[in-house]
Amino acid sequence: METLPSPSMNLCFASEQIQLPSMKFSEWKFKLFKIRSLKKSLSEESHVADSDKGKVATSLDKDAMEKVNVGPSVLQEPFRKDTESNSRMQIRNKYNFQESQKEIDAHRAKLQHFCRICGESFKTDSGKRSYPVHGPVDDEMQALLKKKEKRATSWPGLLAKVFKIDVREDIDTIHPTNFCHKCWNVIQRKFSNFPCEEYLPRKGAMEWHPHSSSCNVCTPSFHEVKRKKQVLNTQLNKRIKIVTGCARKMSRMNNPKQMKNKSLMKKIVNCKKIHLDTKILAVDYPVDFVKSISCQICEHILADPVETTCKHLFCRVCILKCLKVMGSYCPSCCYPCFPTDLVSPVKSFLTILNSLAVTCPMKDCHEEVALGKYCHHLSSHKDAKEQEGYVYTNKGGRPRQHLLSLTRRAQKHRLRDLKLQVKAFAEKEEGGDVKSVCLTLFLLALRARNEHRQADELEAIMQGKGSGLPPAVCLAIRVNTFLSCSQYHKMYRTVKAITGRQIFQPLHALRTAEKSLLPGYHPFEWKPPLKNVSTNTEVGIIDGLSGIQHFVDDYPVDTIAKRFRYDAALVSALMDMEEDILEGLKTHDLDDYLKGPFTVVIKESCDGMGDVSEKHGCGPAVPEKAVRFSFTLMSIAVDDNNRNVRIFEEAKPNSELCCKPLCLMLADESDHETLTAILSPLVAEREAMKNSVLILEMSGIPRMFKFVFRGTGYDEKLVREMEGLEASGSNYICTLCDATRLEASQNLILHSITRSHAENLERYEVWRSNPYHETVDELRDRVKGVSAKPFIETVPSLDALHCDIGNAAEFYKIFQFEIGEVYKNHDASKEERKRWQSTLDKHLRKKMNLKPLSRMNGNFARKLMTKEAVEAVCELINCEERKQALRELMELYLKMKPVWRSSCPTMECPELVCQYSFNSQRFAELLSTKFSYRYEGKITNYFHKTLAHVPEIIERDGSIGAWASEGNESGNKLFRRFRKMNARQSKCYEMEDVLKHHWLYTSKHLQKFMNAHNILKSQAFSISSEGCGEDVMMLEDSLEFADSMDF
Repeated sequence: METLPSPSMNLCFASEQIQLPSMKFSEWKFKLFKIRSLKKSLSEESHVADSDKGKVATSLDKDAMEKVNVGPSVLQEPFRKDTESNSRMQIRNKYNFQESQKEIDAHRAKLQHFCRICGESFKTDSGKRSYPVHGPVDDEMQALLKKKEKRATSWPGLLAKVFKIDVREDIDTIHPTNFCHKCWNVIQRKFSNFPCEEYLPRKGAMEWHPHSSSCNVCTPSFHEVKRKKQVLNTQLNKRIKIVTGCARKMSRMNNPKQMKNKSLMKKIVNCKKIHLDTKILAVDYPVDFVKSISCQICEHILADPVETTCKHLFCRVCILKCLKVMGSYCPSCCYPCFPTDLVSPVKSFLTILNSLAVTCPMKDCHEEVALGKYCHHLSSHKDAKEQEGYVYTNKGGRPRQHLLSLTRRAQKHRLRDLKLQVKAFAEKEEGGDVKSVCLTLFLLALRARNEHRQADELEAIMQGKGSGLPPAVCLAIRVNTFLSCSQYHKMYRTVKAITGRQIFQPLHALRTAEKSLLPGYHPFEWKPPLKNVSTNTEVGIIDGLSGIQHFVDDYPVDTIAKRFRYDAALVSALMDMEEDILEGLKTHDLDDYLKGPFTVVIKESCDGMGDVSEKHGCGPAVPEKAVRFSFTLMSIAVDDNNRNVRIFEEAKPNSELCCKPLCLMLADESDHETLTAILSPLVAEREAMKNSVLILEMSGIPRMFKFVFRGTGYDEKLVREMEGLEASGSNYICTLCDATRLEASQNLILHSITRSHAENLERYEVWRSNPYHETVDELRDRVKGVSAKPFIETVPSLDALHCDIGNAAEFYKIFQFEIGEVYKNHDASKEERKRWQSTLDKHLRKKMNLKPLSRMNGNFARKLMTKEAVEAVCELINCEERKQALRELMELYLKMKPVWRSSCPTMECPELVCQYSFNSQRFAELLSTKFSYRYEGKITNYFHKTLAHVPEIIERDGSIGAWASEGNESGNKLFRRFRKMNARQSKCYEMEDVLKHHWLYTSKHLQKFMNAHNILKSQAFSISSEGCGEDVMMLEDSLEFADSMDF
């Protein structure tokens, strides 16, 4: 059967014929990189040759068609005719290819007479000067670029910068290889900053097409067409047209009938290409709702919405254009409106707007995305030409790191292409000012995220017009550096006098800024209302003794107490954590407008601070003791679809930065009556809040909060005070169970928690009334050591910090007894015991650099409870058996310690949690055998709790270390520093300032500014009136950098 070859066979044959060794290099390059376009062009050229060129080809085509239409008789021809027809077809295809190749060569030769850029013929130039597109830059242009401190070796880069034409992929069969002298002049004017009216080509780059039957290059009509005469001074004509057009628009605006014409306003804004139509909404919302989320000018979905004083919503771009053209009044109601009156809507409206589902209008993509994530979704499309250079493809290996987490060199490498493009744009449009382009891009990015206030402040600072640092930054610097009013005012005046600018804010601005961070600023409501608590929400610092009916002898005269109202303090703490709460909702894919109820867990702490008196001069040292009551927001959870989701959990629960002070008092923690009188109002407020729900407006939405209070941040002494128990030297050694000291020493492990606040109240009533008329000893045995009225409910727990200190003090005693070999001689004199202690102190100072202390503290305890310390002590012990016992005892303790010290032991040390029972049993066995001389019939409080109650507390609460009082303890040094900072003659006002600044120190809103200040502190910047001007200018630049960190 004889058939004609298919077109695909012709293409293959043509491609085989192309591969001749006599071809030029450009044709080989064209074949290697543009094979698809080659096949297409060859097929088109072959068709043109068959239809328009040569009589032979036409006759052969007719013969081929006749052969195709022959009947079945042709099928019976011999095989000889098939071979003849195939040979004739090959000859015909070869002839057609030669004819088309001749035409391409002629077309290529004619292209060399035209400019690649503007398309003009070189014959119009009298000098016939031309420059190779892919050649090197000539000497004259090189000299000009060298003067401008620019570098270029070839023309393609310069042509891309000036004319936006990429000539690197040109093909000599389609594009000319030279450009004219006029275009060369344009390049020279561009880089010499010569005033040029326009850049050639005027109507865009010349488009070049492959050779065809209607080729303009090969026909004489291309260069015989009379070119239009260029208009002189086109900028002037353009300006006249713009002025007349604006005048015509203004004349139309004077007519009140046309003022309300929406079509005219749509023409003014012309935002069809940049704003989204309401038709792409995925849900068919009601008409009124669609109208509420659409701009009243362009009727598109609101983009960067702003609200006028008359409460109308518009797109920011649309309203600004209308105000500029139509006048300063609202386009909807003609109410006077100015650009400075535009404000952002409430956060709740923006949240609802950004959560609307829209359908992607791109081709082959009908995905429904939230409006707030639409821009990110649109940028992910690979067919968007603007994003082609920035789409990253992960080719395996390490995961993609965030840009800010990379080194400076890696950042420059990743942003290399963007840097070149920004630099090219700056050189073309802004005279090479790359800095201004980058800052402008940063400002635009801020405004795109609706952060207009930060953008305005940054722009004012960059222009030198700003008022310096915001008051919040200055307040953070003052609080973090513990500057008094006079010290801060001196710094403010010095910097202002030397620099001539008001970088720091005056004190009255700081006082205004701190009002929003202190309790009593935010309104709130309780449902049902709190019993015996005022409904007034504007309550700041109050007297801790106000409202209490007392006599002269109820408490000492010099007792001073200042506090916040408990509910107002909790509201202020929640508003300070507004960003963390909203971020937690987003992290767990919950709605931002969720109303709750939210469950807030509060850890309460109270501790005495010892002697805080300031001893000036000589005279007797009068002890002045103080007590601080504080709380910490441990976690916040919300119920969603019958599941409890924890949206916030304090990462550092034992830090002084999250332990907020509630009450400060100059009183002795051992004075039970004074503590009861001062803390009773707090207890009453707390009990009232347990049975009520807080309604607080957060992000424009009223939300409900419930509170769970856990009093765990108390040491052994305060627990006994608050629960009415006897002192720690009592026979009833434990605050968790009813065991006596003898029972605890005989049974070290098997005990359970039996005490509770309610049971202690009942036992106190028995102690007070003595209903059975028993003796004192019988009554003490009945009430198990309760001898005073419990006034604060505490959770039976173990204080990890003081447990560690108490156990270290006990090991310190064991070390002394092992050095003196008490296991041999129990009756040692007092002088011998002092000698053992002196020997131990000298050796520890020599080996461990541990200075002796009169009282054990946390730092000494951490260094003492190590294997190195045990090895140092073993050097003073002669018996090898005692050394092994002491090493084993310390090893077991170090295995048990992380269980009660870590914030989450089941995650940090799960193996040690499982081994705790075995380790505690072995530890108890060593105490009762090897060290029986010390623990026969007695045991310390903390050893008993460590061995008997830790597993039960871990199983109930999940942690012991997270609920410790360490954060309150670390706040003792802050009290002393703030008291020195706010030293006054009146202690009453002094305590108010200490409480206020201590609260501000724990504000999460100010902590980010404190981090910026720490950067300045590490760079050793100092502020003084004697400093030189250069140092102050360096400080100014650094403070501006700290200000930018707020953004």
